[in-house]
Amino acid sequence: MSEELTPETPEESEEPIKQRKNGLYPGVSDELAENMKSGWADTELRDLEPIPQAAETAARRAALSARFPGERLVIPAGNLKTRSNDTEYPFRASVEYAYLTGNQTEDGVLVLEPVADGHEATIYLLPRSDRENGEFWLSGQGELWVGRRHSLTEAGTLYGIPASDVRELADKLREATGPVRVVRGYDAGIEAALTDKVTAERDEELRVFLSEARLVKDDFEIGELQKAVDSTVRGFEDVVKVLDKAEATSERYIEGTFFLRARVEGNDVGYGSICAAGPHACTLHWVRNDGPVRSGDLLLLDAGVETHTYYTADVTRTLPINGTYSEIQKKIYDAVYDAQEAGIAAVKPGAKYRDFHDAAQRVLAERLVEWGLVEGPVERVLELGLQRRWTLHGTGHMLGMDVHDCAAARVESYVDGTLEPGMVLTVEPGLYFQADDLTVPEEYRGIGVRIEDDILVTENGNRNLSAALPRRSDEVEAWMAGLKG
Repeated sequence: MSEELTPETPEESEEPIKQRKNGLYPGVSDELAENMKSGWADTELRDLEPIPQAAETAARRAALSARFPGERLVIPAGNLKTRSNDTEYPFRASVEYAYLTGNQTEDGVLVLEPVADGHEATIYLLPRSDRENGEFWLSGQGELWVGRRHSLTEAGTLYGIPASDVRELADKLREATGPVRVVRGYDAGIEAALTDKVTAERDEELRVFLSEARLVKDDFEIGELQKAVDSTVRGFEDVVKVLDKAEATSERYIEGTFFLRARVEGNDVGYGSICAAGPHACTLHWVRNDGPVRSGDLLLLDAGVETHTYYTADVTRTLPINGTYSEIQKKIYDAVYDAQEAGIAAVKPGAKYRDFHDAAQRVLAERLVEWGLVEGPVERVLELGLQRRWTLHGTGHMLGMDVHDCAAARVESYVDGTLEPGMVLTVEPGLYFQADDLTVPEEYRGIGVRIEDDILVTENGNRNLSAALPRRSDEVEAWMAGLKG
């Protein structure tokens, strides 16, 4: 990785150039500085079209405006975060900002200014790197180091929102009067400029509203989620084809294989892939992915591709590494499959959100009683939650731009709410018998099974967005055999 000459833009330093402690160049001559100012072609993009979701983001801003009339609303994208020394983590804009704008660049801020008939929106962004003062080649975030930014004019066309220089925004906000709300936790500088104008309670109301607005997906969002799922299906196929190579290395071969699909077809993975072989499948969020992959064990693969617009899939399959379930593995797998079938059947408009969880948990409790692992009757087991020793987690969650989407929504709107067409949720029951669990027969120990699909609530019931991946145990075996040739 090359080393830029200066870590600061000229605006951030009294000196136009600040040399790194161990930089190889002592400075910039006047002649070189002058030379770098000229001889560059005009690269302004003049034939841009609005982004595909521009109409949807406009409608979302209109709904936000209607909810908070007469108030200034500030929604930041966030800033780069240092990974180590002078390297940063890949940037991902805040979901609230991306949902309302479609923009994904660091330091951006959406501001809705109250006017007589609603709000006027402005998107505040960093303009293109300055060529006159050398920022474009001297700054670590300059154009020649990290790539070209859109000009403010270009941004206005793309996002359908007038764009202004974000470097002027903090001063404007300090001088602002009237009620203000900000989405907290993303931009400390913006929050500092508003520190005497906002309250935690009012800001939380804004965050909750934006979370609940995402409970029901529009057609664009449903299309993006299907894209994410389709890529994820291909990623699972990729993994099955290379299980022999994973056996020769580790779970990380599986992680890397799926990641390649995510980066080729999407933006990234939507969350850290869980590539859990053998007893690691009993660790719900096993993301170390550094363990062995052994024939005869199960592989619990929980992974999702994130699209370029931030919508993620979240799918789990538990696969026999050698292609065939053993008798005990099949027994446990089929119980989880039956539980998932009951859960999916309970997903329909007008149903309580909790219904799918309750339906799946009942099936699992029945099997645990049947197998003699817990004393019945089933009603007693469910009332006391005794099945949770082996089921551990809830049976699903909302899905969207966050893998656990709408997390700030009110309980009465989410967990205690009612399903509506356009909602997308996961149904993912599991059974996990820890390797050190002495309350179950030895043959159960170290086996973990989860099956997860992404389910869209429709007008008449539901649609399994991830139905292209086999779920039934015999179908999984046949699918794997076909992929392995």
